[in-house]
Amino acid sequence: MAPPVFVTGATGYLGRPLIAALLARGDDVHALVRRGSESRLPAGARPIIGDALDESTFAGAIPAGATIVHLVGTPHPSPSRAAEFQRVDLGSIRATTTAARRARARHLVYVSVAHPAPVMRAYIAARTQGEALVRSTEIPSTILRPWYVLGPGHYWPYLLVPFYAVLRRVPATRDTAIRLGLVTRREMVAALVHAVANPPASGTRTIEVPEIRMEET
Repeated sequence: MAPPVFVTGATGYLGRPLIAALLARGDDVHALVRRGSESRLPAGARPIIGDALDESTFAGAIPAGATIVHLVGTPHPSPSRAAEFQRVDLGSIRATTTAARRARARHLVYVSVAHPAPVMRAYIAARTQGEALVRSTEIPSTILRPWYVLGPGHYWPYLLVPFYAVLRRVPATRDTAIRLGLVTRREMVAALVHAVANPPASGTRTIEVPEIRMEET
C-alpha cells in the first residue's frame, strides 16, 4: 500500500490539480489548509487546518512515514516581493522541514526554481536556501526546478516561445534556454505525481526542466 501524502499549499495553483491526480491514483491525501478554505479542496482529500508558517499547527497531523509535498509560495513572484520570499517561501519550507523530521516522513518533495538565472535573484536565493533546508533533513527528497509554469492565469510567457526557440539554436545560449525553459501546469503535475510514486532510496534527487517535460510524454 502506498504511503499517505501530505500536501502544503493544497488550494493553490499546483496544489488542487495535484491532489485531484493523486486521489485518482487512489492515494490517501492529507491537505494543509487555512480555516475556511476546506471547501476549495478536491472531494476525497482530508483537510488539515493549520498555518504553513508554524509547524506546531500541523506537525502532529502528518501521518508517520508520509510523503510530504511542499507547494507553498508567493503567488505571481516578481522582483518587488523580496520580503515575501523570505517570509512566506523560506519561512514555510523551514516549518515544513521541521515538521517532516518530527513526523519521520518517508519522502520530501519540494518545488524550487531553475537556477542560476539573470533575474529574480531574491526569489532564487530564497528557494536555494529552501533546497539546503530540505537536504539538511537527511530525509530522501526530490527537488523540482521549473522556471515558469504555464497555465490558467499564467499565459503571458507564451509570447517568449519564439525567443526561446532562437536561443536553443545558438550554441552559446542553448544550455541556458533549455534549463530556463517553460513548462506547463500539466507537465508539473505529472512530474510531481511521478516523484511521489518513485521516491529515491536515499539522498536528494533533482529534476530540471527537461525531465519535467518528459513526465508528460
